[in-house]
Amino acid sequence: MSNTRSAIWPALVAAALFGASTPLVKLLVGELPTLLLAGLLYLGSGLGLATIRLLRDRGWKPSGLATGEWRWLAGAIVFGGLLGPVLLVFGLTHTDAGAASLMLNLEAVFTAVLAWVIFKENADRRIVLGMLLIVAGGAVLAWPTAGSATPDWIGPLAIAAACLCWAIDNNLTRRVSGSDALFIAGAKGWTAGVVNTSLALLLGASLPAWPAAGAAMAVGLAGYGLSLVLFVRALRGLGTARTGAYFSTAPFIGAAIAILLLGEPTSAPFWLAAGLMGAGVWLHLTERHAHAHTHELLEHTHPHVHDAHHQHEHDFDWDGSEPHSHPHGHAVITHKHPHFPDIHHRHGH
Repeated sequence: MSNTRSAIWPALVAAALFGASTPLVKLLVGELPTLLLAGLLYLGSGLGLATIRLLRDRGWKPSGLATGEWRWLAGAIVFGGLLGPVLLVFGLTHTDAGAASLMLNLEAVFTAVLAWVIFKENADRRIVLGMLLIVAGGAVLAWPTAGSATPDWIGPLAIAAACLCWAIDNNLTRRVSGSDALFIAGAKGWTAGVVNTSLALLLGASLPAWPAAGAAMAVGLAGYGLSLVLFVRALRGLGTARTGAYFSTAPFIGAAIAILLLGEPTSAPFWLAAGLMGAGVWLHLTERHAHAHTHELLEHTHPHVHDAHHQHEHDFDWDGSEPHSHPHGHAVITHKHPHFPDIHHRHGH
C-alpha cells in the first residue's frame, strides 16, 4: 500500500499548481481574448514540457505509446486541451475567481461518475457521499443571491461544461497513464496551444506584447503542464475517481488566493459551499479499501519497482536501478491488501 499511497502526493501537488493558476488566469482575462488566452496557456505547457523532456532524455525518444492508445490520447486532447480551457476562460469573464475556483470541484464529481458508470471503476458509499457533498457545494455557489435582479447563469454553466470536458479527459488519460507522463502532457499542450492560438489569430486577434504572452505561457506551464504530468502519475496509483477526489482540493487553493490576491469579497453562501466541499474531500482523503482480489494475466509497460506486484525476470542486462520501465508480464495471483483501482487493480467486486 505504501507505493500506492505515494501517488497521493503527486495528486495534491498537481491540485496546488492548478488551483493557484485559476485566479492568475482571472487576472489575464481582461488583457487577452478568450481563445488566445486559452491557446497561450497550453502553448506554454507544450513548449516547457517538450524542453524538459529533451533535457531529461538528452535528445528525442519515441513516446512509447502502444498503437491502440493513440485514440485515447487524441480524445483527451480534444476534450481537455481544446474545449475545456476555452470554456473555463469564457466562464471566468462572467464569474468571480473565488466562486469559479470552488465550482471547479465539479470536475471531480463528473470524473467519478464517468469512471463508475462508463469505465466500471469501483465506488463505495463513503466516496459517493463525498461526491454528493461536493455537488451540493457547487449548487450553493451557482444559486443566485438575494436581490440579484438578473442572475447570470452563463458563467457557472460554462465552468460546469469545462469540468465535464476535463472529466472526460481524465477518464481517457487513465487509459494511457502507464506511458511517459511528460509526453502525454506535452502532446496535449502542443496540440491545444497551436490549434487555439491559430484559431484566435484567424478570427482577428492580435499577438499580445511579450510580457502578457510570457505571463500566460508561464501560468500554463505550471498550472496546466507540470500539474498534468503529476496528475498522470497519480492516475497510475489511484485510479480516476480517487485521483479526481484528491485533485478537488485545487479549488480551495484557488479560492484562497483569489481572496488574498484579488481582494474578492466572501459571503455566507461562499463559506457554506466551502464547508460542504471540504467535508466531501475529507471523506475521500480518509478512505481505506481492502479485500481479497485476483490479478488476471496482464502484460504492459510502465515505470515500476520490484514490489509484490512485480516479481519477474529480465530478458536483458539489468543494472539493478529502480524504478525502471520495460515490457513485463503479471501472472495470476490472489491476495488481500489495502489498494486503490490503480493500473494493477482494475477488477470487479
